[in-house]
Amino acid sequence: MGMKRKTTKTTKIKKPTKKSSSAKTTGRVSHKNEAVMQFRKASGKYEAIRADLMRQRAALLIEAGAVLTNSQDRVAFSDLTDQAQAEVDRNFELRLKEREQKLLKKIDAAVERIDNGTFGVCRECGNEIPLPRLKARPVTDLCIECKTRQEVDEKIRVTG
Repeated sequence: MGMKRKTTKTTKIKKPTKKSSSAKTTGRVSHKNEAVMQFRKASGKYEAIRADLMRQRAALLIEAGAVLTNSQDRVAFSDLTDQAQAEVDRNFELRLKEREQKLLKKIDAAVERIDNGTFGVCRECGNEIPLPRLKARPVTDLCIECKTRQEVDEKIRVTG
C-alpha cells in the first residue's frame, strides 16, 4: 500500500521587465518634464511676489477682524449733526471694506495664477507682463498696453 504523495505545483512569479531605453526618449516624457521644469522655474521667479501677496492678504484679514470686533453698534445721538456724522463715517468705512474685499479677491486670483503657472501672462494679448509692472502691481492681469487700451475704451464709453 503505497502512500500517494501530494505534489504541489509551484508557479514562478514573473518579474516586471524593464522598459527599453527608447521609451524614455519619446517626446511625451521629455515634453512633460520640460513643462514641469518650466513651471518650477516660473513659480520660483514669482515666489517673492507670492510671499508679498500672502502678507498683504493676512494684513487685510487681520485688519478686517479688528474692525469687526471694534465696530460700534448704532448709537442714538441726541444731536442730529453727531448722528449724521456717525452715518457718514459708517458709510465711508463700508466703502473701504468693499474695496478691501475686492482687493482680497484679486490677491487670491493672483496667487492662484502663480500656482497654476499663468501669472505674468496678459489675459488679453497673451504676452508676458514685465516683472517691474508685476512688482508694482502684483494683482494685475493685463500688460501696460492692454490696460491703457482698456482705460481709453472706458473713457470713451463714459464720455461717449
